[in-house]
Amino acid sequence: MATKTAKEAFAVIATGGKQYIVSVGDTILVELMGEHKEGDVIEFDTVLMTDDGKTAKVGTPNTGTKVKATYLGEEKGPKLTIVRYKAKSNRDRRLGHRQHYAQIKIDAI
Repeated sequence: MATKTAKEAFAVIATGGKQYIVSVGDTILVELMGEHKEGDVIEFDTVLMTDDGKTAKVGTPNTGTKVKATYLGEEKGPKLTIVRYKAKSNRDRRLGHRQHYAQIKIDAI
Protein backbone atom coordinates (compact mmCIF):
# COMPACT_ATOMS: atom_id res chain seq x y z
CA MET A 1 0.00 0.00 0.00
CA ALA A 2 1.29 3.43 -0.86
CA THR A 3 2.15 5.88 1.90
CA LYS A 4 -0.12 8.91 2.17
CA THR A 5 1.34 12.39 1.76
CA ALA A 6 1.26 14.88 4.62
CA LYS A 7 -1.19 17.23 2.86
CA GLU A 8 -3.80 14.58 2.11
CA ALA A 9 -6.44 13.84 4.75
CA PHE A 10 -6.68 10.21 5.79
CA ALA A 11 -8.19 7.94 8.41
CA VAL A 12 -7.37 4.54 9.86
CA ILE A 13 -10.42 2.26 10.06
CA ALA A 14 -10.80 -1.24 11.48
CA THR A 15 -13.07 -3.82 9.87
CA GLY A 16 -12.92 -7.58 9.61
CA GLY A 17 -10.09 -7.79 12.15
CA LYS A 18 -7.78 -5.67 9.98
CA GLN A 19 -6.84 -1.99 9.84
CA TYR A 20 -6.86 0.09 6.65
CA ILE A 21 -5.45 3.56 5.86
CA VAL A 22 -8.06 5.29 3.68
CA SER A 23 -8.56 8.65 1.97
CA VAL A 24 -11.54 10.09 0.13
CA GLY A 25 -11.80 8.43 -3.30
CA ASP A 26 -9.90 5.25 -2.38
CA THR A 27 -11.28 1.88 -3.47
CA ILE A 28 -10.30 -0.98 -1.17
CA LEU A 29 -11.05 -4.67 -0.69
CA VAL A 30 -12.20 -5.68 2.80
CA GLU A 31 -13.57 -8.85 4.36
CA LEU A 32 -17.22 -9.60 3.56
CA MET A 33 -19.60 -7.51 5.67
CA GLY A 34 -22.94 -9.30 5.41
CA GLU A 35 -25.82 -8.73 3.02
CA HIS A 36 -25.45 -5.49 1.06
CA LYS A 37 -26.61 -4.42 -2.37
CA GLU A 38 -24.49 -2.57 -4.89
CA GLY A 39 -24.69 1.16 -4.16
CA ASP A 40 -25.50 0.84 -0.44
CA VAL A 41 -23.92 3.40 1.88
CA ILE A 42 -21.86 1.89 4.70
CA GLU A 43 -20.67 3.75 7.82
CA PHE A 44 -17.54 2.67 9.65
CA ASP A 45 -17.74 3.61 13.35
CA THR A 46 -14.40 2.09 14.32
CA VAL A 47 -12.14 4.95 13.24
CA LEU A 48 -8.84 4.62 15.09
CA MET A 49 -7.15 7.79 13.79
CA THR A 50 -7.87 10.79 11.58
CA ASP A 51 -5.48 13.34 10.10
CA ASP A 52 -6.50 16.35 8.01
CA GLY A 53 -2.97 17.54 7.21
CA LYS A 54 -2.84 20.00 10.13
CA THR A 55 -4.00 18.07 13.17
CA ALA A 56 -4.06 14.39 13.97
CA LYS A 57 -6.66 12.84 16.23
CA VAL A 58 -5.91 9.46 17.80
CA GLY A 59 -8.74 7.60 19.48
CA THR A 60 -8.70 5.64 22.70
CA PRO A 61 -9.96 3.34 21.17
CA ASN A 62 -12.14 5.33 18.69
CA THR A 63 -12.03 8.98 17.61
CA GLY A 64 -15.82 9.39 17.49
CA THR A 65 -15.83 10.24 13.78
CA LYS A 66 -17.36 8.14 11.04
CA VAL A 67 -16.16 7.16 7.59
CA LYS A 68 -18.82 6.81 4.88
CA ALA A 69 -18.31 4.43 1.97
CA THR A 70 -20.27 2.99 -0.97
CA TYR A 71 -20.53 -0.77 -1.46
CA LEU A 72 -19.41 -1.64 -5.01
CA GLY A 73 -19.91 -5.42 -4.93
CA GLU A 74 -18.09 -8.67 -4.28
CA GLU A 75 -14.78 -9.64 -5.78
CA LYS A 76 -12.63 -12.76 -5.64
CA GLY A 77 -9.03 -12.68 -4.50
CA PRO A 78 -6.16 -14.63 -6.06
CA LYS A 79 -6.26 -18.42 -6.11
CA LEU A 80 -4.08 -20.09 -3.51
CA THR A 81 -2.83 -23.66 -3.81
CA ILE A 82 -2.29 -25.53 -0.56
CA VAL A 83 -0.09 -28.63 -0.65
CA ARG A 84 0.07 -31.06 2.27
CA TYR A 85 2.88 -33.57 2.09
CA LYS A 86 4.15 -36.32 4.39
CA ALA A 87 7.60 -37.64 3.69
CA LYS A 88 8.29 -41.38 3.38
CA SER A 89 4.60 -42.34 3.36
CA ASN A 90 3.64 -41.58 -0.27
CA ARG A 91 0.97 -39.18 0.89
CA ASP A 92 0.15 -35.76 -0.52
CA ARG A 93 -2.97 -33.66 -0.90
CA ARG A 94 -3.64 -30.56 -2.99
CA LEU A 95 -6.30 -28.01 -2.11
CA GLY A 96 -7.32 -24.72 -3.66
CA HIS A 97 -8.82 -21.64 -2.04
CA ARG A 98 -10.11 -18.33 -3.38
CA GLN A 99 -11.23 -15.74 -0.81
CA HIS A 100 -14.24 -13.48 -1.43
CA TYR A 101 -13.87 -9.77 -0.64
CA ALA A 102 -16.19 -6.76 -0.52
CA GLN A 103 -15.11 -3.83 -2.69
CA ILE A 104 -15.89 -0.42 -1.23
CA LYS A 105 -15.19 3.18 -2.24
CA ILE A 106 -14.54 5.80 0.45
CA ASP A 107 -16.84 8.84 0.08
CA ALA A 108 -16.32 10.98 3.17
CA ILE A 109 -14.30 11.12 6.37
